[in-house]
Amino acid sequence: MLGVVIAMLILVLLLAGSNGMSNMFNSIFAGTASNSLFVWGQSTSEPYKGFERGRRIRYKIEDAEILKKQIPEIEVLAPRIELGNHRGVTTVYRKGRTSGSSVYGDYPEIDEITKKKLVEGRFLNRTDIEDSKKVCVIGEETYKLLFDKGEDAIGEDIRINGVFFSVVGMYKPNNNINIDGENAVFIPFTTFQKAFNSGDRMGWMAISVEPNTKVAVVEKRIKDIIKYKYDIHPDDERAIGSFNMSEIFNNINSFTSVLRFVSFFIGVTSLFAGVIAVSNILLITIKERTKELGVRRALGATPRVVRRQVLLESIVITVFAGLIGFTFAIGLLYWLNTWLGDGKEGIPLLDPMVSVPQFLWSFFFMITLSLLIGLIPAYRAVKIRPIEALREE
Repeated sequence: MLGVVIAMLILVLLLAGSNGMSNMFNSIFAGTASNSLFVWGQSTSEPYKGFERGRRIRYKIEDAEILKKQIPEIEVLAPRIELGNHRGVTTVYRKGRTSGSSVYGDYPEIDEITKKKLVEGRFLNRTDIEDSKKVCVIGEETYKLLFDKGEDAIGEDIRINGVFFSVVGMYKPNNNINIDGENAVFIPFTTFQKAFNSGDRMGWMAISVEPNTKVAVVEKRIKDIIKYKYDIHPDDERAIGSFNMSEIFNNINSFTSVLRFVSFFIGVTSLFAGVIAVSNILLITIKERTKELGVRRALGATPRVVRRQVLLESIVITVFAGLIGFTFAIGLLYWLNTWLGDGKEGIPLLDPMVSVPQFLWSFFFMITLSLLIGLIPAYRAVKIRPIEALREE
């Protein structure tokens, strides 16, 4: 029984650990569309059609409409532009205080790809785009640099390159992948065009594709269209930069699936060893109870009755021990969850716990094993002849 207790404890803890790691990965990527990619322009590495290598590729806003029209699998396409160079910072002013922030011109659709966790106010909307409103959404770090603690930021003005914008929302980091950072300012794309004279330029595109569509296939079609439009050599792999977020998600899902399988295999193997120990003990007890079995057979017990008795003993011992192990494991996991809280730094686990289907499958497997293993001592008990058993001293 101790072997089965330990085996069930190992099985539950391993499954819970793999679930906790999967939950941690999901938490890290929460708010970011798993079927998304980002595409930006770089410099060509191949001469083509009279153009020299090293030509800088700069997208135009019309490219977004072309891609959406030619690739129906694109679900959301959000054109983006940043003030200054990529990952550059811009000085934002307010009442003598400054912050070196990233300033983005965006469409509201960007929130469907990289979700912002709003503290107060709202995010950009279609009215802001259509009316080119001078409004902005700021990050929590930007707020700390420009405002006093507890001061209400909504409705207040900040100044970017001499242009005033009214704050309509503030967001905080999601404690996960934060592509834009927390010291950032988001303004309507159309407002960005007029305020900073960016014309029809577009910095890069954030794209999400329809479910059950391979992002890599859409990515290749996007690059082919852009290469054709901007006369880029078909074999030039450097002219167009891209980042496929789905590859990371797929790799993580594959890793967690393998981890669950390995955990289940190790746990089941341990459980199998524990049940075999029960079978061995029953074989020993059958030998010790030879006279008892002989008396029962002589009094009319059929082989079926004897077999059922041994199988019930095997099931009762295994199930009782398994429930004890499961109870200990759940208690340990409850304590672990209480200690971890929302997650501790350096521990890659979040809410480690087994699901109901996992428990039911484990329990069903344990009962099945106890039945199969119990057949061995049951067969031995049935083979005992009554007359020989009664002669046993």
